[in-house]
Amino acid sequence: MPYVIAEPCIDVMDRSCMEECPVDCIYEGERKLYINPLECIDCGNCESACPVQAISQDRRVPDDQEQFVEDNRAFFEKPLPGRDDVLGAPGGAVNTGPIGVDTDFIAGYAAKSGKDSE
Repeated sequence: MPYVIAEPCIDVMDRSCMEECPVDCIYEGERKLYINPLECIDCGNCESACPVQAISQDRRVPDDQEQFVEDNRAFFEKPLPGRDDVLGAPGGAVNTGPIGVDTDFIAGYAAKSGKDSE
């Protein structure tokens, strides 16, 4: 998997990366964006466009966020909550629009400090 979107994107989803992606391989969940490993051409445009530095190559993900590598893959390779089939490689996010659901890992991920209601 060339690029992965990690924790800084959760509940932010700036979408600047989507605008820079020449192959439309960045998909929108409910709380986070995901890069399709089968569609990504490893150009790096998304990494430099991300204002919260959430994107990196899979082998450069910080040690404390390595679980996001497998989670990003799972978004496309395992059925998402409420769906029977896997997303797979639909040929670009324009073909699906926002997916509107996240993996169980992201759905259950604690809200960022300052975002949760107290």
